[in-house]
Amino acid sequence: MRITRGYQDWPAGSVLVEFGRTRVLCAATVQEGVPRWRTGSGLGWVTAEYAMLPSSTNTRSARESVKGRIGGRTHEISRLIGRSLRACIDMAALGENTITIDCDVIQADGGTRTAAITGAYVALADAVTWLGAAGRLSDPKPLSCSVAAVSVGVVDGRVRLDLPYEEDSRAEVDMNVVATDHGTLVEVQGTGEGATFTRSTMDKMIDFALAGCARLAELQAEALAAPYPGELPGSAA
Repeated sequence: MRITRGYQDWPAGSVLVEFGRTRVLCAATVQEGVPRWRTGSGLGWVTAEYAMLPSSTNTRSARESVKGRIGGRTHEISRLIGRSLRACIDMAALGENTITIDCDVIQADGGTRTAAITGAYVALADAVTWLGAAGRLSDPKPLSCSVAAVSVGVVDGRVRLDLPYEEDSRAEVDMNVVATDHGTLVEVQGTGEGATFTRSTMDKMIDFALAGCARLAELQAEALAAPYPGELPGSAA
């Protein structure tokens, strides 16, 4: 897995995350104010939007904006990313600011939603740094943990981590796991593909996934240990 921060100039946080041949661009945009239903609460908001570029797979897919409707899968993944990120941030510390994370799949080879979550956290962390430099945080450290995600499946009777499309398409069991760097679970999505699976298999898959997420958390921390990749508010000469 590779994380490139500062991939774009304009967002407060911008990350290109690469899981093998899967590449996702995650951009965190900061806006003053919150949705109408949250106005006056003193709480911030974090949300996400997910999309796949038409050429991200081997067969071109039409843009959903051209179709005039957002597909169910896109809605589901967007909401998953948003939920995952909100698990790690104190909305009161964020103040009445909104951070929107746009996750655009440049190239897909399985695990796009888990790659998006892992990259989106790093983009979120950079956006929080930007807000802190701008003096717009109620608390200087609103992030309570980091969040990462990985796919895990049973292929040919064996548990495997971070499945590429070729393995994912023939997995007997498919699971996505979102976890914090504290080792706690944010979300688990698991499905038997045409067959059932045992509790012991599920436990083994979650153990594999938690180990994978722990390693991803280390890589996120290494990436974030470098200085903020752009110009912070108030830093211009």
